[in-house]
Amino acid sequence: MSTTSNLDSRLTSSNQHESLTGVVERLTYHSSESGYSVARLKASGHKDLVTIVGSFPNIQAGQTLKLFGFWREHPKFGSQFTVTQYQETKPATLTGIEKYLGSGLIKGVGPVTAKRIVAYFGLDTLDIIDYQIERLVEVPGIAKKRVKMIQTAWETQKAIKEVMLFLQSHGVSTTYAVKIYKQYSDKAIEIVTNNPYQLATDIYGIGFVTADAIARNLGIAPGSEYRYRAGIIHVLGEAAEDGHCFLPYAELVEKVVERLALADHQPSPIVVKDLIFQMGMDEEIVLQDHRQHEYICYQLPFYQSEQHLAKRLQQLLSRPITVDLLRVQAWINRFTAAVGLQLSDLQRQAVELAASERVLILTGGPGTGKTFTLRTIVALMKAMGKSIALASPTGRAAQRLSEMTRLEAKTIHRLLEFDPRTMKFKRDVDNPIEAQVIVVDEASMLDLFLAHSLLKAIPTDAQLLLVGDIDQLPSVGPGNVLRDLIASEQVPVVRLTQVFRQAQASSIISNAHRINSGQYPALESVSPTPNSDCLWLNAPEPEHGVQGIQELLGDLIPKWVQREKVGSGRVA
Repeated sequence: MSTTSNLDSRLTSSNQHESLTGVVERLTYHSSESGYSVARLKASGHKDLVTIVGSFPNIQAGQTLKLFGFWREHPKFGSQFTVTQYQETKPATLTGIEKYLGSGLIKGVGPVTAKRIVAYFGLDTLDIIDYQIERLVEVPGIAKKRVKMIQTAWETQKAIKEVMLFLQSHGVSTTYAVKIYKQYSDKAIEIVTNNPYQLATDIYGIGFVTADAIARNLGIAPGSEYRYRAGIIHVLGEAAEDGHCFLPYAELVEKVVERLALADHQPSPIVVKDLIFQMGMDEEIVLQDHRQHEYICYQLPFYQSEQHLAKRLQQLLSRPITVDLLRVQAWINRFTAAVGLQLSDLQRQAVELAASERVLILTGGPGTGKTFTLRTIVALMKAMGKSIALASPTGRAAQRLSEMTRLEAKTIHRLLEFDPRTMKFKRDVDNPIEAQVIVVDEASMLDLFLAHSLLKAIPTDAQLLLVGDIDQLPSVGPGNVLRDLIASEQVPVVRLTQVFRQAQASSIISNAHRINSGQYPALESVSPTPNSDCLWLNAPEPEHGVQGIQELLGDLIPKWVQREKVGSGRVA
């Protein structure tokens, strides 16, 4: 195993698990939060130090470890041994014991004290510390007070080892074992033994599937109430990943029964139903009587966010604004004359309402003039001397908004000052956004939690304008906030419907409106000289589609660009 050729062969088979034993020489990197570590190991059978990477709760120089894992070739740092599991063994030599004790692993023992202890007790040092630690007072320079400190630190290390061995023996990976120990400390064995499904709630990265596998290794019965409760939460979580904030009661029961079924266990729908209601009484989930006594079921954070979001909107809407409408109308006339463009009746209504309403939604399909309307509103707010904050859910949308208004626009996360260390926003009810008008473009992309965070940070004396098209770019996260706000009929809405002449020339825009109104789109097949910007690419197989797209990019689009240059003197 010590030859280079054998090492090379190991590097080429990264999935083959092997073992490695050695002493940690030095620690290159260690994350106290995740346990992720990079260290150099003096390994048996290896002339040079070996780099090891993996998760360790408390790795120190001097530890003797038996490691399990695989070799891999890092493109920058060369060969490394990736650790999947490990065991700590006692060092066998006086030098090893001295280095182990003096590594900083044990509070109260530094290199000098370690040297004295090993010099006094020799190879029996670790046994003395394990079983007769009070004898350390025999070592010159060690008082009773320090012995007590050493004893506490030593017992902590033993507890870590016991927890890690227990977890690894039940199929828990080293990475998760470290997270579990960090979360529960010396109570880890008790908690995991009693209710391994608690891991899915408390440990980031451990979901129901992993917790269920651990539970099976521990012998937890598949009909356990803990398993059913975790399964109900898991199914609601899966629904959230599909964009749903809640599930109808009957659908939740059906999905839970299906999700919890095993080859040797078929869940009872009656038991699931009873448990859902019990969890509602225990406030683990929320059951809301929706309509005609049809319950809908929420996870608690989703329900609370919906409630708080609605309450915050009501607070804003309850504060009317007084404005001189005649002055606003006069300004609109001067502005449109200056730019040489006219507003439609609905566009003008949107501008006037933006000045007089606390909250306004501006919506409409492509080509209906949302951009010019928004530009006019922002110009009006500037003329009224109001401070304005512009934001969009994505960086690209924020950049477009900035170019349109010629003011700085930010992503919503930047506007709310997201702190990656705490994973929270600095702007909230107690520290609101410092602006009198907040404009959010592409608001259809707002999910429930981002919308809730945004509303919390809006001052009660500020105005909010949401701009977006509910038929475009839905939120990635759960919830369909813009559509629901419009459907609620509680928030003033201006829906632009007139497609302007310039937009009518685009087949993409006209077909988008045809589809939204339930009509079949008018499509032109791809040809060398198409007259439309909305083409039908006939591709019965995926590879044909790839080929067709390549041809479009390489041939047709340059022609369109050249035609635009010739026709208008610029590129649109």
